[in-house]
Amino acid sequence: MSRLMSRLTKNIADRLVAAIAFIVFSPLILIVGVLIRFNLGSPIFFTQLRPGKDSKIFTFYKFRTMTDAKDAAGNLLPDGDRMTPFGTWLRKTSLDELPQLLNVLKGDMSFVGPRPLMIHYLDLYSPEQARRHEVLPGITGLAQTNGRNTIDWDKRLKLDVSYIDNWSLWLDVKILLATVWKVVKRDGINQEGHATCEDFGDYLSKLQSTK
Repeated sequence: MSRLMSRLTKNIADRLVAAIAFIVFSPLILIVGVLIRFNLGSPIFFTQLRPGKDSKIFTFYKFRTMTDAKDAAGNLLPDGDRMTPFGTWLRKTSLDELPQLLNVLKGDMSFVGPRPLMIHYLDLYSPEQARRHEVLPGITGLAQTNGRNTIDWDKRLKLDVSYIDNWSLWLDVKILLATVWKVVKRDGINQEGHATCEDFGDYLSKLQSTK
């Protein structure tokens, strides 16, 4: 099968599977939404603008996992201070990722690809690292099955580019199977000292300070 046909197959399969999964998991999505409303209040969803393929900006969906707690000046507290045991459980079980089925249905994301990161990272990537935007971002990816949030940014971004250079439908299948195992193990959820992982800008600043 040619690479072009493989890509077309991937795109069709993404939307078909996402539609089926959304129907199958709709009761679970409803239950999680009710639990979030009860435990964290409104809104139920966390939305954020993220860069996708060719750095095109899209609205990224997740279930909300943090409170809106603020300091005396009205600024949001650090992520770690706003995370609740319930929110931590959502992340460990990866249930917070379920709304991204909508992103796949819309064509903003794929099931497998480099994870969509922050917009303000765009100006920080090297030309090689920026290649991660040559394909649709994914719910899971090669970096997520090789350490997830516990690996450093250099390795993470190299894995994203390696995925693009070595992509095949079979590689996607292997990543999906490995992701299921990671979710079961609840492995690599967060980097030590962070709610998720260190900001990429902070990571680069530390690298510069050691030179």
